Amino acid sequence: MLKATNIQKSYDKLHVLKGVDFSVGKGEIVSIVGKSGAGKSTLLHIIGTLDKPDKGSVLFNGKEISTLNAKDLASFRNQHIGFIFQFHHLLPEFTALENVCIPGFILKTPENQVRKKARELLDYLGLSDRLNHKPSQLSGGEQQRVAVARALINDPGIIFADEPSGNLDSASSKELHQLLFQLRDDFQQTFVIVTHNEELAEMSDRKVEMQDGLLVV
Repeated sequence: MLKATNIQKSYDKLHVLKGVDFSVGKGEIVSIVGKSGAGKSTLLHIIGTLDKPDKGSVLFNGKEISTLNAKDLASFRNQHIGFIFQFHHLLPEFTALENVCIPGFILKTPENQVRKKARELLDYLGLSDRLNHKPSQLSGGEQQRVAVARALINDPGIIFADEPSGNLDSASSKELHQLLFQLRDDFQQTFVIVTHNEELAEMSDRKVEMQDGLLVV
């Protein structure tokens, strides 16, 4: 589904990625592990189209996406990619339902369809009684499940997760980890996960390690 070849990235004189090759297949859960500063998040941002490589290519279902202009890249990202971050990034002034709907509204999907899908996702994630609560009224685990629903609203081909359980207590972390695998089993959802959580990494279909800007499998 996704293939990155010879990805290189520098910031000033700091050579962060030194020629990374990475791929993931549909329905696969791949964890990227490694020490802080190894380049994990930089790689995730590049293959997730949030940043561009200095050299190398990123193919999504055979389509070169690393050369798209900013407008086309934003449109591609909205349609095909979901994100889950450590700190949720929910908009505090909106309810859980409204936060989930936002990517669908950006895609210009009819509002009634977006709201229906958002309710179905939140119900699937056990949040049917929290639709009208704002993020400040939700627990950390509930906020992260809202973020998962938001990532799923446009039926993305792949979801990138950057330390998704890094801000959760151990019980909420276990629930989130189980949820990711449930989504894979129920919907053939594909995940690439940067994590320091060894339990999550070991549960994954494949674990790859980054050291000094390179992947060591």
